Amino acid sequence: MVRNPIQISFPLFLSLAILFPLIFSVIWYQLDSFDVAPLPMHELTRYPIIAPLLNGQMLHGADKIAVGKMVGPEDFLYDSGSGLLYTGCLDGWIKRVTVNDSADDSVVEDWVNTGGRPLGLVKGLHGEIVVADAVKGLLKVSEDGVIELLTDSAEGQQFKITDGVDVAEDGIIYFTDASYKYSLHEFGLDILEGRPYGRLLSYNPSTRQTKVLVRDLYFANGVAVSPDQKFVVFCETPMRRCKKYNIEDEITSTFVDSLPGFPDNIRYDGEGHFWIGLGSEFTNLWHYVQTYPLLRKVAGIITKYRGLPPILKSGGAILVDLQGKAIEHYYDPSLVFITGAIKLRDHLYAGSIVYPYIIRLNVTRFPATSSA
Repeated sequence: MVRNPIQISFPLFLSLAILFPLIFSVIWYQLDSFDVAPLPMHELTRYPIIAPLLNGQMLHGADKIAVGKMVGPEDFLYDSGSGLLYTGCLDGWIKRVTVNDSADDSVVEDWVNTGGRPLGLVKGLHGEIVVADAVKGLLKVSEDGVIELLTDSAEGQQFKITDGVDVAEDGIIYFTDASYKYSLHEFGLDILEGRPYGRLLSYNPSTRQTKVLVRDLYFANGVAVSPDQKFVVFCETPMRRCKKYNIEDEITSTFVDSLPGFPDNIRYDGEGHFWIGLGSEFTNLWHYVQTYPLLRKVAGIITKYRGLPPILKSGGAILVDLQGKAIEHYYDPSLVFITGAIKLRDHLYAGSIVYPYIIRLNVTRFPATSSA
């Protein structure tokens, strides 16, 4: 019997089926331009801090506010005078929300569209709202909705992700540019590349001067001025920490380290605490991805062509005191990309960059309890 010369045995076919994709992947890996750098692992701890009070099922009993009326409510500003909650959304709108006891009765108003992507929001000293817009830069919006660009560059470098913002009592605006290399839709690449492209900056409305205060930050994020006006806290997302910038002597130090997740916005609650949004918890997988540049390059290539791999879970918010000591931690296994939180009376409001609603939890009825 004569064997067909082009007939391929099953073992050989299986070997080729495995070998060809492997060879293709190796070539793709070598040729792809995404270049990663080692992270300063000596500054990262594998084991996160644990808050004494935990609620690991914060969606249990939670409401969804303004369902379908917004997408990606990233940060919050509460105006106690009007009782309105402001939030910036994916489509460029800054929404004003009248929050009622019933989630279904909440009224949502399209207030101002920046034409970009509003992230951080803060009330100015004269009734205006200062906006960190990832696309446009640092903006001022008057009470009647007129938008003014304050600044969009510093030291010859254009902002790519104007991110967190707060205003001191002397009128100085403190804000972050998360990256001067990557734009917002590429934020995953910035984090995976492992190079510090972020900056903490200030803007003086009187002199119109923009000043770089701290350079070489790893995805500089949320900003909050301390109640005594002596320091500014800002977050470094991939490093799982918030740093403290002393305004008088211009010295930077650690405020809180080894967070249980990746910090985004930080907001002072008026009662001696800061709420920090956590986009995802820190897992063993993240430890290995951060430790080994090869894994980060693979994840970066996947992110470039397919989006960020599904390696996020258990987003939430953590409460710390003025010394950075953890007090309460709210999270849920199914939450991701939680960006910020604000507590109003009995309720904790949480935002995100992906959900089409605001998450609200009655923390009096569903409190964090002892983790011991």
